[in-house]
Amino acid sequence: MARYEMADLAGLGAGGVGEAPLTSDTLFELGMMYASGHSVSADLVTAHKWFNLSAMKGSAEAVRLRREIAAEMSDAEIGQAQRAARDWLKAHPEKPAVAVEPIRAAA
Repeated sequence: MARYEMADLAGLGAGGVGEAPLTSDTLFELGMMYASGHSVSADLVTAHKWFNLSAMKGSAEAVRLRREIAAEMSDAEIGQAQRAARDWLKAHPEKPAVAVEPIRAAA
């Protein structure tokens, strides 16, 4: 069963040092890859994980597709996907945005 690891996400902005966090669109595309078996072996557990992460970033389409594939999964598989999403979040926390103070005009 194929799985994306952080090394496989090189160039996608995996949220490492100096990289932008993954967007909901990127996470959604990963879900689509695993749901359809495009470029990887089809894996509904992994697809659910990526759709779940995309949904957390606001993708309504990911919510819909996560629900759709969950209907084809057992409760144990859904639990496995949810644990995988939690584990991914723990391993790749997003760094808070850096606050920049406004430049003030000299008086």
